[in-house]
Amino acid sequence: MRPSISVIACLVSSTLAQTFQRLGGCPDLGCVFPPDQADFLAGQYFDIRLEVHSPVNGSEARVGEPDPDFKFTITKKNQKPVAATKFFKIEEPALENWNFSWYEDLFAQDADKPSLVNVTSKIYRRVALYEPGEYEATLTYYGNQKTVANWLVRDLPTKRRAKNVVMFIGDGMTTNMITAARLIAHRSINGKYMTKMALDKFPVLGHQMTHSMDSFITDSANSATALYSGHKTTVNALNVYVDSSSDPFDDPRFETISEIFRRRYPDGGVGIVSTAFLADATPAGLAAHTSDRGEYDHVISAYYEGMTKHEWTEWNGPDVLLGAGAEDFLKSDKRRDYYNLFAEKGYNVAWNNTALKDAPSDEKLLGVFQKSNLATWLDRNVYQANLLNQSNYPDGSGRDAEDLPGLKDMTLKAIDVLNERHSDDGWFLMSEAASIDKQMHTLDYDRSLGELLELDDTVRATIEKLKHLGELDDTLIIVTADHGHGFDVTGAVDTEYLEAQEDDRSKRNAVGYYENSGLSQYTVGGPNSLRYSEGVHFPSRWDPRYTLHSGVVAFPDHRENYQVHSEGPRKPAATTNDKKNGYYASYKDAVTGFVVNGTLPLDAGQGVHSLTDVPVFAQGPCQELFGGVYNSIDIFFNMAECLGLSEKKHHGH
Repeated sequence: MRPSISVIACLVSSTLAQTFQRLGGCPDLGCVFPPDQADFLAGQYFDIRLEVHSPVNGSEARVGEPDPDFKFTITKKNQKPVAATKFFKIEEPALENWNFSWYEDLFAQDADKPSLVNVTSKIYRRVALYEPGEYEATLTYYGNQKTVANWLVRDLPTKRRAKNVVMFIGDGMTTNMITAARLIAHRSINGKYMTKMALDKFPVLGHQMTHSMDSFITDSANSATALYSGHKTTVNALNVYVDSSSDPFDDPRFETISEIFRRRYPDGGVGIVSTAFLADATPAGLAAHTSDRGEYDHVISAYYEGMTKHEWTEWNGPDVLLGAGAEDFLKSDKRRDYYNLFAEKGYNVAWNNTALKDAPSDEKLLGVFQKSNLATWLDRNVYQANLLNQSNYPDGSGRDAEDLPGLKDMTLKAIDVLNERHSDDGWFLMSEAASIDKQMHTLDYDRSLGELLELDDTVRATIEKLKHLGELDDTLIIVTADHGHGFDVTGAVDTEYLEAQEDDRSKRNAVGYYENSGLSQYTVGGPNSLRYSEGVHFPSRWDPRYTLHSGVVAFPDHRENYQVHSEGPRKPAATTNDKKNGYYASYKDAVTGFVVNGTLPLDAGQGVHSLTDVPVFAQGPCQELFGGVYNSIDIFFNMAECLGLSEKKHHGH
């Protein structure tokens, strides 16, 4: 039995309040995870966590300790309920006890008056449902109180239709960003584009809703979880339902598509590519299981060791792992030398683009190309001086990382390795353009759109590569996002006129809207033109006089002059020495511009995600499944159907 602990936490998840919740997905004092309305793939492994709460104080206060004699039954609809142990043919788990604290609302938080909750709990590890249909999971506690979770095992075809899947994730990418990227990279005449983006040529377009389990704004961890597993969860959680314990690794888990694919097809391949640090949420979602996305060492360990804890089937890690974040691989007092560990496990280790290209395609490959996130396309290709004096070479030597691959280089190499190693049994590849999101957070719209155009160029090159390999007809290609930002373009800005004005109100007159928005100047060559528009479709210049009047709907105090930040990625807000006063507009940023008063709480130093649905582009086998408007979890179920991952059989209980 676990010793009692106390956790002061805003569990961003009870039905008493909107902002603070006792525990997300828990409708009353009895909690069942997976919660009500959970969907499952037939044969998908998952854990079941039960909790009974006894609030000691606050609006829910009750007398006594939580019920240690609660009962739990499962039944398929219209059948007789049976105990979970009999249903799954498993032993009854041990009873656990702990307590936690939470704030009921902002007033309680300001007054520092948390509510204490005592908990009794059980967890059933590694069970599965194999018969499609509706199920009722019922927790009975405090005599006759009940919490019922209605579950659905989807009835999917079991025939495999695609040998391979390439899943592109433009992190944070919205339709509005795509239209802006098209505007600055593709020439138009009298309102008609002369060329199309690669995304524009996909035969099927859909839209997915991104809400998380207990909030309508999601982060990249639980949005990735929905896309990879078919389960909605809580902000910051990766492939678990967040329970109320303080342990970030004991929460109830569920299998991801990479784990199911490897389990069902042991000779199949898995690849993970990202322009983020590899412990970041979107790549981590294919391997990690934790309530805290910030457990970076757990993420790298999950890539290396696979799922060994709690008797889960080990998936043995990806064939290809390419990205950045060297600080999470380098040996330290608290961290193992993951470079050596991966090498001992048979991985080639690449630290630069030259080594990436030279790596053999018939062996596993780890590529880590710098510390932190990969430098953006704009810095790698246009403002290359920004790569200097960074001391970010991935071996920890303190040199600069200059010989850097881009998303296209990494993705094409990953396909080479996966196809060489698994051409018979197929493979699954996730490729993420991470800094569409990261640069949008910091209001660096030029860098964000550059990342989106790099994604589009990578999609184009991937289609050509698959065609060359003879794999295109057998490969489902999906391009989507995990969530969006409230970005849009509403006109143009005369930057020369803006700079010439002396006060903030006058500077705003530089914005042209409707008929005064004019035409894009980004595809017209200038004195420093790099002519990227010819064939590969990037702007031929990034610093025209007439730029985009663009922005997001939620932001900190900042200055705005609508010019490209040529000296490095943007930092729009800063704090004073007294951090409790929050963020202010940075005096070093957009110095020729005007002040824009923020719309977010004072502790927010950058923009945040938005509610918007995000696009889904599909091509190849099963492409018809991706048209229309649907939930983010449907991406997982559609991919699983196409790969034939549903595993139907009779329970036999």
